[in-house]
Amino acid sequence: MKINKTYQSLLDKAINSMLSAIEIYNKPDFKYREETFSILSINSWELLFKARLLKLSHYKMNSIYSMENKKKKNGENSKILQPKLNRSKNPMTISLAESIFRLRKKGEEISLNLVKSLFALIELRDNAIHFHNSSDISKEIQELGFACIKNFMELIQRWEPKVKLTQYNFYLMPLAYVDSNIESKAILTDEVANYLNFLKKKVSETDSRDIDFSVAIGIDISFKKNTTLEGIGMRYDSAGIPINMSEEDITKKFPMTYDNVTAKAKTRYRDFKQNQTFHTIMKHVKQNKKLSHNRKLDPSNLKSQVKTFFNANIWQELDKKYKKI
Repeated sequence: MKINKTYQSLLDKAINSMLSAIEIYNKPDFKYREETFSILSINSWELLFKARLLKLSHYKMNSIYSMENKKKKNGENSKILQPKLNRSKNPMTISLAESIFRLRKKGEEISLNLVKSLFALIELRDNAIHFHNSSDISKEIQELGFACIKNFMELIQRWEPKVKLTQYNFYLMPLAYVDSNIESKAILTDEVANYLNFLKKKVSETDSRDIDFSVAIGIDISFKKNTTLEGIGMRYDSAGIPINMSEEDITKKFPMTYDNVTAKAKTRYRDFKQNQTFHTIMKHVKQNKKLSHNRKLDPSNLKSQVKTFFNANIWQELDKKYKKI
């Protein structure tokens, strides 16, 4: 099947724009890091949404144009719907928000967590374009950036599974390698404080049931200076590297129960059935310590019942077995 050139161009530019955002962010000395990332990444999302909308509309260009009513040239009172024109007399395309609205009208499910994350980045972009931001909130912005990239990769794999993103380096450098100041400064301007309040509100509205998309992804990096190897916090072991995890850490890393996985699979896959095949797959998953964890319901009780919890990466395994919707 022949691929529409406009659609392919939009998709390619979306990926290239995100790669450009990441490349600039990862430069060791770049003074306009967060602002440039927000501008390019939002541009990337807008192109991706328009590409999807164009495809769902059978490649009709009006689907991504901003339309308005105009009087017919023959002088009749009736009006005709035509694309709005910009100053250079070219058709104006729709905004990112309008793209989301039209996609939903087409029946496309767009995660609320994704929308909240994008609008937090849009606010940063708007501040950068129309006024200025402060570098004091670099840690918070990178948390948005991590979520932005994770969400982007997730959605492209849903919409265009043939696109192989493994050939690209979709990651942000840890902030500790980029800037020694990994904590936000205590003294904030009113503008930065207002933006942080806006960002915290978006994060507080996160739907924890949506495991595929995130508003922001937390960063917790620390280095301790020590003169001995004991200070590294890990040691070699022939059976692997032991890592101490708190109950809170385990809950974050393995948030899903068997029932959670089953319920999500019913809406994620078109050919899913809760049958013996599924139970066999899950049995193998339980043997993978990276995907599952057996946790005592009462950690202080040695005789407590044990329940298995699963990591979100379980979907990479199940995606190989079932066809996504």
